[in-house]
Amino acid sequence: MSVIVWWLVTVVLVAVHSASARVVELDWEVEYKFWWPDCKEGIVMAINGQFPGPTIDAVAGDIVIIHLTNKLSTEGVVIHWHGIRQRGTPWSDGAAGVTQCPINPGETFTYNFTVDKPGTHFYHGHYGMQRSAGLYGMMIVRSPKEKLRYDGEFNLLLSDWWHQSTHSQELALSSSPMRWIGEPQSLLINGRGQFNCSQAAYLSNEGKRQCTFRKNDQCAPETLRVRPNKVYRLRIASTTALASLNLAVEGHKLEVVEADGNYVKPFTVDDIDIYSGETYSVLLRTHSFPTKKHFISVGVRGRKPNTTQALTVLSYIDAPESARPSLPPPVTPRWDDYNRSISFSNKFFAAKGYPPPPEKSDEQLYLLNTQNLIDGHTKWAINNVSLSVTATPYIGAIRYGLNTLSYLKSPAKELVKSYDITKPPVNPTTTKSSGIYKFPMGIVVDVILQNANVLKGKISEIHPWHLHGHDFWVLGYGDGKFRPGVDEKKYNLKNPPLRNTVALYPFGWTALRFVTDNPGVWFFHCHIEPHLHMGMGVVFAEGVDRIAKMDIPDEVLGCGLTRKWLMNRGRH
Repeated sequence: MSVIVWWLVTVVLVAVHSASARVVELDWEVEYKFWWPDCKEGIVMAINGQFPGPTIDAVAGDIVIIHLTNKLSTEGVVIHWHGIRQRGTPWSDGAAGVTQCPINPGETFTYNFTVDKPGTHFYHGHYGMQRSAGLYGMMIVRSPKEKLRYDGEFNLLLSDWWHQSTHSQELALSSSPMRWIGEPQSLLINGRGQFNCSQAAYLSNEGKRQCTFRKNDQCAPETLRVRPNKVYRLRIASTTALASLNLAVEGHKLEVVEADGNYVKPFTVDDIDIYSGETYSVLLRTHSFPTKKHFISVGVRGRKPNTTQALTVLSYIDAPESARPSLPPPVTPRWDDYNRSISFSNKFFAAKGYPPPPEKSDEQLYLLNTQNLIDGHTKWAINNVSLSVTATPYIGAIRYGLNTLSYLKSPAKELVKSYDITKPPVNPTTTKSSGIYKFPMGIVVDVILQNANVLKGKISEIHPWHLHGHDFWVLGYGDGKFRPGVDEKKYNLKNPPLRNTVALYPFGWTALRFVTDNPGVWFFHCHIEPHLHMGMGVVFAEGVDRIAKMDIPDEVLGCGLTRKWLMNRGRH
């Protein structure tokens, strides 16, 4: 089946539902609230007084309308619908400075889009570091004809939490010299974690304090209650700001069936690695014992952990309320066992019925990830350019042909052959720019992400990269520096998985392929919040000639030069 035919079949299936599609219409207010996410009081960004925000539940083909009112007193806000491709509505993608202006305090903006494919998704703030502040929630898009068979489901939204405010974090990261924010104080499961105590202290000799909870404590874990001999779908999403995670359920296997809203060839594991921006569905089969309880553990991978596991409990229906799990939580695999991490990533193959990628690409884009300096400020850069998003949304600048924005220039597209990725940069100085790449419609693009050493020492970090507006095929991973003409031979062109987020491993490369079939301006960036804040991203402008003809709502563009242009034209 060709890519075009498969896409048409998908459109037809959604259209069948769309003939009677619902409209999911919600009124949301975003404001700060005092909260106890990890049994210590802090301030969260809440939606309608909830943290995490309300779960959106829709069916593929539904129209989702969110009237978002900003009740923050001093800052703008936007929300990105992570995993939703926004076909025909790129201005609803929710990326501040790229697809819209931030929503000003006291104002209401309406997001209006169609959820065109089923899957496990989530939403989150995409302005400053508001995701770190707790602006996130689950988004479930169901299939009109679900092919998976299960008896019940649970949502697990994973996040990390700091006691330092996000405003303080932003200032620290932007200071010269940089003040690193450190590891999170807690990990949260559905917005609930425990700091300075453990639910499993009674099973340990480490001297930790046993957690005790009162009724309605905001940090008390949510128990997953199950029946014996049943199959449950766990929908898992990671909206962490920094931490790469591992999840396991004591005494139970996990069958992975979905990744980033796409079905995969099922495989069974004891635990899963999940990076920021990724989503999974796993099937858990319960045992025949109706009275047991088991710990679900979430721990840090990819960074030397200084954060204790997050725990919650899988409780069989007849287990006494006062009973505790009899066995300790699963041990999180060693944080720097990257071979294990890559082995897990290599288990993913597309499910039957998904099209293979086109055999060849029309363009190749090599993106070298480095850590650099600008006037003493630590930055992350791509091809020696640190991203600085303009005050005028990219989509508006292109729509109205604002050529005065000479800032919209593309960085290099190829690797510097002499660059040694195993050592700190010889010349650490970088520049900042808009980081925009322009592609015509209907071509096949390969992106090769290349990792490298940081400024000091011998360190290379994991970077989960997320592309807005698209799914892409993950063609492969490799160690060392990518070798054009050689490493392409390692690509999986038969059944690679479709994803929207992919990990770039230390001192290695990751290759992906996508088709430019969705006109708009799309962010492509590291999903680690501090890294994006420090410039680790680029922007893809796709089908510029079509963007110039789009009927973009004026309220999307009421800032920067587009605001001035609209006012001069007399539309305000």
